[in-house]
Amino acid sequence: MGIWESRQSFLYGPFCGIYGLGATLMIVGMQKIPKSYNWLFLGGFVLGSVTEYAISFFSEKFAGITWWDYSYMPLNINGRVCLLYSIFWGLLAIYLMGYFNPRLDNCIDWVKSKIPNKVLKGVLLSLFIFIVIEFIATAIAIQVFLIRVEKIHDLDVPNKEQVSQIYDQIYGNEKLANFIYRFWGDEKMVRTFPNLKIEDREGNTIIVNQFFPHIKPYYMKFEREN
Repeated sequence: MGIWESRQSFLYGPFCGIYGLGATLMIVGMQKIPKSYNWLFLGGFVLGSVTEYAISFFSEKFAGITWWDYSYMPLNINGRVCLLYSIFWGLLAIYLMGYFNPRLDNCIDWVKSKIPNKVLKGVLLSLFIFIVIEFIATAIAIQVFLIRVEKIHDLDVPNKEQVSQIYDQIYGNEKLANFIYRFWGDEKMVRTFPNLKIEDREGNTIIVNQFFPHIKPYYMKFEREN
């Protein structure tokens, strides 16, 4: 669309949860699948679609967040998955399992031959701890940001009364509010998650960045504005 947007799933670091989880499930789940293009495509089509649907479902039901909406696409299921992107998952599986992952395995074997096992375990443990902290911090940051948006803009969300109470508890604490605005301010959240959406009581989808016209929800624009 002519813009360079963020596709991060976490606040700090170039990580995208759905792609990483989808790739991991493919690598683990397709070990026993014959390495023919047809089987790889079918496995990726199914695993990718199930992963995408599950993440979308649980994000909306438990966090109130809509990451994507394919309702406008033909042959979609509840706007969570659609035929076109499921085909892309199948093509990705062919590339991932047929080309990329075997070379990655060779690279890992080479690294293991050069670096002591204890060091590698330490690095992996550090990365794991970092990702866990990232996940927790991001989940909290998104929730307090959405609560702020829903309260300040008086959005008619299903749990409006509860949102108002939580807002008062969080932002009524001056030190906590200062911390949130310093590290999880509007610009940080909009630029990191430019496609965040909220569903109101009537089931309408509200794009969060519309409330921040002064913040450009992209990092680089390639097309000139008319």
